[in-house]
Amino acid sequence: MSRQQVSTEKAPRPAGAYSQGIAAGGFLYTAGFGPQDPATGQVAGDTIEEQTAQAMANVRAVLEAHGLDFSHVVKATVHLQHLHRDFAGFNATYETFVEAPYPVRTTVGSDLANILVEIDVVAVCPGA
Repeated sequence: MSRQQVSTEKAPRPAGAYSQGIAAGGFLYTAGFGPQDPATGQVAGDTIEEQTAQAMANVRAVLEAHGLDFSHVVKATVHLQHLHRDFAGFNATYETFVEAPYPVRTTVGSDLANILVEIDVVAVCPGA
């Protein structure tokens, strides 16, 4: 099986030994993205809505770097620092990026490093 690295300047650079995305077996797998602005490296906003919008923009940038968009996403994993407090705000913002039929999704509470949300996705690569 071949693996193709997917990267873009429009998403935050990896902070460790990982890729922004890997295409393999007909799917694109993204790294988990938080709300860092790729231009400044700073966390974008203080609210769950602002941070979710930036995290989704970061995911979208990697999808677009491989010729995909959110309509190709089949699975999302979401980590929320404050699951019960922030779920409704997260979900309302998330819904502005995806359309029915919605991707399957797992949303969990996690201990995140000074951010409120982190999101990764798996997308189908048509024709692969």
